[in-house]
Amino acid sequence: MAIACPVGFDVSRLRQEVHRTYASVARNPDGNFHFHRGPEYAARLLGYDLAELQSLPQIATAPFAGVGNPFLMDDLPSGSAVVDLGSGAGMDCLLAGRRAGPDGAVTGVDMTDEMLERARAGAEEMGLNHVRFEKGDIHNLPVESDSIDIVISNGVINLVPDKAKLFAELYRVVKPGGRLQFADIVVGVELSEDARNDIDLWTG
Repeated sequence: MAIACPVGFDVSRLRQEVHRTYASVARNPDGNFHFHRGPEYAARLLGYDLAELQSLPQIATAPFAGVGNPFLMDDLPSGSAVVDLGSGAGMDCLLAGRRAGPDGAVTGVDMTDEMLERARAGAEEMGLNHVRFEKGDIHNLPVESDSIDIVISNGVINLVPDKAKLFAELYRVVKPGGRLQFADIVVGVELSEDARNDIDLWTG
């Protein structure tokens, strides 16, 4: 996980490529992509409960492309205020909505209209009125300061070029004593300048 981008790194192009990739996943979850997707993958390799995933709307689970399971880190207490960074089609938000219950509030933030459309449809189908989805930039979350108990994210932080700015934003929104539950990709060696400039490696 790169902490800083190389000088001259094309952040705009990275954003475009990430958007293009995940819009394509939303439109065609069974398409030819280089990463795993779907509830069976999530259960088999990431520790999700398959029966629970099968009880969710397929519109939300089919495009799932996370890399881990943030719910294995700790329980989400009833009544929690939760935000999901890069919420995609909303599978993790729907799970969080069940755990937080109607006294809680779950906000998914994503930049991809196609994913947001699926996520909102899934929440509506389940009647989870306390789960909402907002289009936005996770560097500037559409939530009030000191309002969030738990931040979840699944395979998204590695795509963020300015991680210092992101964590400053998380410091703003999380309540004192709140916590972060991330699942992500980390590289244990220093990457070369060429590797850190390779958009395909960032989006892959």
